Amino acid sequence: MTRSDSVLDDALARERAYHDTCRTALEAMSEGAQRHVVTGEDTSASGADAEVLGHRLRSRAKELRDLPEGPLFFGRLDFTEDAGAAGDHAGQTYHIGRLRVAHDPSAPPLVVDWRAPVARAFYQAGARDPRGVAVRRRFGWSPGSRGDAEDLTGLEDEHLAEGEETRSDIVAGEIERPRVGPMRDIAATIQPDQDNLVRAALSTSLCVQGAPGTGKTAVGLHRAAYLLYTHPERIQRRGMLVLGPNRAFLSYISAVLPALGETGVRQSTLEEEIARHPVTARDSDAAALLKHDPRMARVLRRALYARVNAGAARPLVLPDGSYRWRVPADELERTVRDVHAEEPLYAVGRERVRDRLVRAVRHQAERRGGPRSRTWVARVARARPVTTLLDAVWPAVRPEEVLTGLFGRPGVLAAAAEGILTPDEQEVLTWRKPPRSAGSARWSAADLVLLDELAGLIERPAGYAHIVVDEAQDLSPMQCRAVARRSSFGSVTVLGDLAQGTTPWAAHDWPRFLAHLGKPDAVVTPLTTGFRVPAAVAELANRLLPQLNRELPPVRSLRRDGDVRIEASADPVAATVAAVSTALEHDGSVGVIADDATTPALHRALAAAGFAVSAPDSGGTRLTVVPASTVKGLEYDHVVLVEPLAVVGADAHGMNRLYVALTRAVSRLHIVHGAPLPPALRPR
Repeated sequence: MTRSDSVLDDALARERAYHDTCRTALEAMSEGAQRHVVTGEDTSASGADAEVLGHRLRSRAKELRDLPEGPLFFGRLDFTEDAGAAGDHAGQTYHIGRLRVAHDPSAPPLVVDWRAPVARAFYQAGARDPRGVAVRRRFGWSPGSRGDAEDLTGLEDEHLAEGEETRSDIVAGEIERPRVGPMRDIAATIQPDQDNLVRAALSTSLCVQGAPGTGKTAVGLHRAAYLLYTHPERIQRRGMLVLGPNRAFLSYISAVLPALGETGVRQSTLEEEIARHPVTARDSDAAALLKHDPRMARVLRRALYARVNAGAARPLVLPDGSYRWRVPADELERTVRDVHAEEPLYAVGRERVRDRLVRAVRHQAERRGGPRSRTWVARVARARPVTTLLDAVWPAVRPEEVLTGLFGRPGVLAAAAEGILTPDEQEVLTWRKPPRSAGSARWSAADLVLLDELAGLIERPAGYAHIVVDEAQDLSPMQCRAVARRSSFGSVTVLGDLAQGTTPWAAHDWPRFLAHLGKPDAVVTPLTTGFRVPAAVAELANRLLPQLNRELPPVRSLRRDGDVRIEASADPVAATVAAVSTALEHDGSVGVIADDATTPALHRALAAAGFAVSAPDSGGTRLTVVPASTVKGLEYDHVVLVEPLAVVGADAHGMNRLYVALTRAVSRLHIVHGAPLPPALRPR
């Protein structure tokens, strides 16, 4: 909408003054939270109550103290006077920001948290369905603003009640703005279909199939923030976990949740979650593929429960003062078989057998001499004859002992894998030089997945209220089971793109993947509209889709900008240095992507040319050299892709890696090659 300069200046002046008021209120909130910590420490309460109160007060004070600097609001809603359309919000005005700001907790908010129910209209209202909104206002802030009022440089109004709805230049500018450093939140630019996913119920498990640049990672992180806001006690009680593919990715997304006021979320990789031991061994490709195969779950269960031996039961004779209580062998054997048939967790089964043995002895004792005390029951339960018998029929065991016995003794593996794995497959898994003991075994990355499976069969791991799994398409069925054990009583948000699967066990379809994850009823929602990847880059990447063995629609980009350049060179390293020099003349980040073997030489060449170069997980400079194997999930304003054919030839999923590499560019893509281009990239 057009407006005179004077009207615009007046509106900006009022909003800047309002922002100063909000800033003062926020500072008072922070000081008040710290003051409550001090007074709360002097509060008379029970030890447990005081500890809980202190934790809450300190957490709130820390959250406010650690909030990143930045504008306090990005939007405003003016509701109509019509109570029929606007309900309780009729005639009200709300500023929308990343967190609630008020003079005090009981006062009406100066800024409404973007996750509050009333704020949903900011994302969902439109000319066809204004939701009672008369005017939606968006604010434009200077790039990198720390929240100074003078950084408010513009605003846009949409008069939705009058049927006016226009493309927002502020939103487009924010999405396309060059950036350096960690990923930013998108609270100001969430689109309606993204908002629907963000605000799905905690009980709902989601799977988002998102093409490159569609914002699936941002959706997952904002959903995490929304759930923490909506169900704070339920989630804080059991925790929330964000799983990423590697540390470089986690470093890239690390600032998003803190910017939204949420700092208590564990961000990790699955490898870190299941790391019982350091990885000191390497599997052959065939062995790794087998160990990630879902059939291994059945083999491991057999191997573990093969240690249960009801036939080893002997009569129990338990001295008790002048008496000797006896339980015959056949009764003991029947007890073990009954418990085994109930299929409990292994450790639960062992204790269940113990409890039933003690119950049998207790019944005898009470028939003879009356009720027995808890102390007596506990003493019997830990008596040596009971423990000795238990060790014979249902021995305590560690996952390492089971796996060492399985891979180190061909007979044990043959028995556990009969009818599941072929003899040739068993041969692949058998250790050529078994360790002397489980304590001296060397473990591969795939072994850790199997150890976690065994640990989950023995005892249930602590679970989370919600888990966000990003780049999920690369998880194997056995890795999915590791996630499932940690979310058996919670929900998940699965984020991925089947076209970007680059592991030998990458998912080909979501239904089977979700079944392994224990969430077969999860709602699968596609995101196909690209907001970050420009059309020129998307169109080039779409040429690869027919060769990726996945049935997926092409990326559709809303951005008609972007630039793609393909350069043949007899000296690709020198051409890369020149391309980087040109790229750095523009704003934004620069990523040099190549096959893993080539990146060290490129890093050295760029450093020798005087450029400040960082590794993908270190940050700190505008220029990063990153191997194609670890670039997934990252993005750069300008990408220099070196030798695409080498990326394709690096492994069996090289074409998928190339697809990933191409789609990391959010403004310009410069391809440098000395070898021939893959056919899909050749000029048409």
